[in-house]
Amino acid sequence: MNKLLSSHVTIIAEAGVNHNGQLDLALALVDAAAAAGADVVKFQTFSAERLATGAAGMADYQKRNLGGAEPQIEMLRRLELTPAMHAPVIERCKSRGIEFMSSPFDLESLRFLVEQCDVATIKIPSGEITNGPYLLAIGRSGRKAILSTGMAELAEIAAALDLLAWGYLGKGDPVTIDEVAGTRNLPEARAVLADKIVILQCTTEYPAEFSTINLRAMDTLRETFGLPVGFSDHSEGIAIPIAAVALGAVMVEKHLTLDRTMPGPDHKASIEPQELAAMVAGIRAVGLALGDGGKSVYPVELKNRAIARKSLVAARPIASGAVIAADDIVAKRPGTGLSPMRFWSVIGSTAARAYAPGDLIE
Repeated sequence: MNKLLSSHVTIIAEAGVNHNGQLDLALALVDAAAAAGADVVKFQTFSAERLATGAAGMADYQKRNLGGAEPQIEMLRRLELTPAMHAPVIERCKSRGIEFMSSPFDLESLRFLVEQCDVATIKIPSGEITNGPYLLAIGRSGRKAILSTGMAELAEIAAALDLLAWGYLGKGDPVTIDEVAGTRNLPEARAVLADKIVILQCTTEYPAEFSTINLRAMDTLRETFGLPVGFSDHSEGIAIPIAAVALGAVMVEKHLTLDRTMPGPDHKASIEPQELAAMVAGIRAVGLALGDGGKSVYPVELKNRAIARKSLVAARPIASGAVIAADDIVAKRPGTGLSPMRFWSVIGSTAARAYAPGDLIE
């Protein structure tokens, strides 16, 4: 059963390239994600040669984390999860009861994940949100998709959803991108997108400063596109993804490493296994605490009413037959007698019997 888009918050442990191109580390990341209670462990599927040219440079955070600069393609070559490595990783996922997922970065990698690995869901990384042919191919694959929106404006997100919808609806190759515009708003497209897509708020920086996270953008995404919304986190620590769940995120993604001191571009902006376990526990607690939104009395509360609430009691001796005055009665615990809400009804009535101080008014 695909755990995505279910009623509980889906937690994705982003292994990414933190395996450093080594199968044993990739398998250990699967084990760590499963042990922490994540629903999904996600990798990246790419060929360095298909992903970047020799002229592509490194991001500033990559230079910082690696302690120098080199052509991006050289770094990527060391970080590939090769096609041969996918099978044992997927098998480990099955044995540990955690879903395998990966982000393809080119059409050939997408075909490999769909046709050879039979993945249920495609994670679209933020950098591919303007890759038109790629988005169209994902739609035509019929697979569910998670759209990360780092670096993207609303118009770019809309265009990406149009292309995905165009593909899901089985339409032919568009003559121009303008032909696709607005497809997401067709009634049949709305239905398929609601079934297939989750949009993730994301800030593409590693680590992302808290002031750049903008969790309230999830509300904008939800209201603008009418689709489930989650959060892909690049901030330090685990507080922000837990807060995202409190604000309605249906999915949370967080980078996982076995050791932040390991060499590599993403380790420093990742959390370690014990932190992932704490994040999972926090998210599950918040998920339970959110409830259904109705205001009602829980059965566990009923037994506390008599202890916490008050009743009307005699404040001083009251003689039988006396007319009860306001100063004769007061509200005190326990709450097993007449409610203080009846205070005004009791004033002016005749005492049916004598009361000592503290007696419950009948």
